[in-house]
Amino acid sequence: MTIEPVGWVRTCFGEKFGVPRQPGLCPSAWGELRFAPEFRNDESVRGLDGFSHVWLVFGFHLTADRGWSPTVRPPRLGGNQRIGVFASRSTFRPNGLGLSLVALERVALTDEGPVLHLGGVDLVDGTPVFDVKPFLPYAETLPNARGGYAEAEPARIEVTGQEMLAVLDDRSQRVVVEALSLDPRPPAGRDEPEREFGVLMCGKNVRFRIEDGVCRITGVDEI
Repeated sequence: MTIEPVGWVRTCFGEKFGVPRQPGLCPSAWGELRFAPEFRNDESVRGLDGFSHVWLVFGFHLTADRGWSPTVRPPRLGGNQRIGVFASRSTFRPNGLGLSLVALERVALTDEGPVLHLGGVDLVDGTPVFDVKPFLPYAETLPNARGGYAEAEPARIEVTGQEMLAVLDDRSQRVVVEALSLDPRPPAGRDEPEREFGVLMCGKNVRFRIEDGVCRITGVDEI
């Protein structure tokens, strides 16, 4: 099988660092799916606006050239315990494919074809999308499902210094706070409380430090 992208998403996340590790954890995070020229047909999305959420089958394009590994170390386990790749959502997969459930905020029909406006995304800007499928609540909402080692939502931390975000619109401010509350630092960087990080988000470089379980925004710079 040979597959080609049906489109690409533009999102508020300018790099892999800072992207929520699962969809829906940052509800304000936005994205726009714009279709490839051969799929810019209004008929292809007829009826889609009746659904609140869609599945995106996408490609981990930033790590695809690094191959796959039979075991990985998920951040939820502190980055120091190995599990099987098929028991994870790691990017280092045999076919480099991901699956994301995102909110469908609206379907816009434009001169350049349909555009899907999305919410709660966990995808970096420019991610290729290979398919779109509507979410079916009656079949795919499973209240008694088990979540293994990731049973509960990740803990969140307090975010201060939000006055630094005044240069951003309201939704972008919410994106930054929601994303930083998840502590995006890699496990290896959590032993350096004095270290300042920068993350490309909502068209800005947002600088922050995390110390004593509190994230402090230290500045917002132009990119």
